[in-house]
Amino acid sequence: MTIELGHFALILAFVLAIAQAGIGFAFWRGSELVQRFVSQAAVLQFALVGLAFAALVQAFAVSDFSLELAVAHSHSLQPMLYKITSVWGNHEGSMLLFVLILVLFGAAVAAFGRNLPGDLKTLVLANQGLMVAAFSGFVLFTSNPFWRVDPAPIDGTELNPVLQDIGLAIHPPLLYLGYVGFSICFSFAVAALVSGRIDAAWARWVRPWTLASWAFLTLGIAMGSYWAYYELGWGGWWFWDPVENASFMPWLSGTALLHSAIVMEKRSALKIWTIFLAIITFSLSLLGTFLVRSGILTSVHSFASDPTRGMVILTMLGLFIGGAFALFALRASALRHGGLFAPISREGALILNNLFLSAATAGVLIGTLYPLVLESLTGQRITVGAPFFDLTFGALMVPLLLLIPVGPFLAWKRGDLVAVGQRLMAAIIATVVLTLLVFGFMGFPVSLAPIGLGIGIWVMVGAIAELADRAAIGRVKLGQSWARLKGLPRTAWSTAIAHFGVGVSVIGIVCATAFQTEIVTSMRPGEAMEIAGYTVTYEGEAQVSGPNFTAEQGSFTITSPWGGERALTSERRVYAVSGTPTTEAGIRTYGFSQMYVQFGERFGADGRVVRLWHKPYVLLIWLGAVIMAGAGFLSLSDRRMRIGAPAGARKRAAEAAE
Repeated sequence: MTIELGHFALILAFVLAIAQAGIGFAFWRGSELVQRFVSQAAVLQFALVGLAFAALVQAFAVSDFSLELAVAHSHSLQPMLYKITSVWGNHEGSMLLFVLILVLFGAAVAAFGRNLPGDLKTLVLANQGLMVAAFSGFVLFTSNPFWRVDPAPIDGTELNPVLQDIGLAIHPPLLYLGYVGFSICFSFAVAALVSGRIDAAWARWVRPWTLASWAFLTLGIAMGSYWAYYELGWGGWWFWDPVENASFMPWLSGTALLHSAIVMEKRSALKIWTIFLAIITFSLSLLGTFLVRSGILTSVHSFASDPTRGMVILTMLGLFIGGAFALFALRASALRHGGLFAPISREGALILNNLFLSAATAGVLIGTLYPLVLESLTGQRITVGAPFFDLTFGALMVPLLLLIPVGPFLAWKRGDLVAVGQRLMAAIIATVVLTLLVFGFMGFPVSLAPIGLGIGIWVMVGAIAELADRAAIGRVKLGQSWARLKGLPRTAWSTAIAHFGVGVSVIGIVCATAFQTEIVTSMRPGEAMEIAGYTVTYEGEAQVSGPNFTAEQGSFTITSPWGGERALTSERRVYAVSGTPTTEAGIRTYGFSQMYVQFGERFGADGRVVRLWHKPYVLLIWLGAVIMAGAGFLSLSDRRMRIGAPAGARKRAAEAAE
């Protein structure tokens, strides 16, 4: 009965979304009654879809195998955590999660958008309702998670063993909060184009939603990277997998959108470009949804391989994105460009930032789609691998990273590079000294790694220098500097912290890529192997059992260069139901570095193939991402970011729209 209740709730949400979209678009200039209806409809949709999702979770939690989806993706022996994560470890359940987050953001606009003009809010919620109708209809008619099976089997098959990990409980929800969150930015763009309300106030309203989506997507990508790193046993943190790229592209364009919205808000410039970025960012999110679910890609990240569903998603993508760009083309010629500024200015630096990020997005997009397009046109199969992405993406990121500390020191409208150089002189000297120290500590190797480390140090030191300059450290008394530092708005802190996080990740990437050590060898019990100053001793193996698997577990002792000993285990599991083998790497952390051990195949009577990695400072990669996301949430905690446009701006915007 619970399943039928959830199914009925989803049908009601679908019908209500159609009404919300139809009435909202038809009467967006209408009475307050229409505005109240679309707001209440958005909140009610969240309650209905939440009820549908809760019904699905309950069915998986109690192992209700009269549900076809539970039969295909769950088993009674699975731990409770993995029973619940099985809900979104498949195509149908993950699409329902997609719809849940879609209505969550719509309800959030309805509840917290009190400062929005009534007509703009109505259009935003109408467009959001249209998307809810499309995707909930897709779930109901092509990917229904509520189908029953009769007679019900005694047990199910089980969730893909690779997905039976805590990472799956965290990674998809975070990723969807970012992916789907950009739908609000898209709805704001459509609403602005329909109403003609494209001004600084609009940029101020859209920034918090962009920032929240970007922060969640940052965490989702970082969690997915770390999950692949420790779960798949490959010892790598990023593989330029097409589905990884599908989540990375909206992150890049979303980053550009954040910076562009700042220029639009502060200087009423870049209006056309900001609207374009809002559309393209969600377009890339929908493209990622298509790639994961169409079957055109083979990836551990893929949810489905049904071409029919893929064509439906492609059709929706074409209608939404094609419609938005058609509206953009009709309106673009009537839009005013806004304030003027000199090339050497903060606006100019932010535009340069946008150019590099947009070019990087285009490079990743071409590398991801070119093999698919070529195969569809000629039948020829090629692979675009890491060398292409590393070269193109790296070449674009280096000048962008060098620019990051400079931008905040430039004045709005017209800047002075000489003055900026003088204010950054201490940071430049500190960067050079620290880079030379690191270079000397490494023995002055002939490689590009010290340059990469220097760039990371430059970004971090530049972020600190930005705060020091705002506090006038060295120019006023220490007490006054401290008072200024405490009085800085949270948005100022968040900018510097986010840039600092970028530098942390850069250093982690350079160290893990350039200085990691890898050994593949065979070991027998009692044998030891030296790697990067650590001694790894193979103690032997044992048979262990889990709730739904058996495993061969290798035991190791890690002796650090400082003499401490730590135990480590690595496993080769076989899951009882599916018979699927998996590898569970053994990892021990030393500061920000890690020892990574993979227990391999048998070698002789009692030997094993063992793969050892020493990964220096690899944790800095994900620590930097957490710092960046934390900076985003810190900025959102600033009340000025959450209250929308001030009264004066709202009044001017209303007058301009009349």
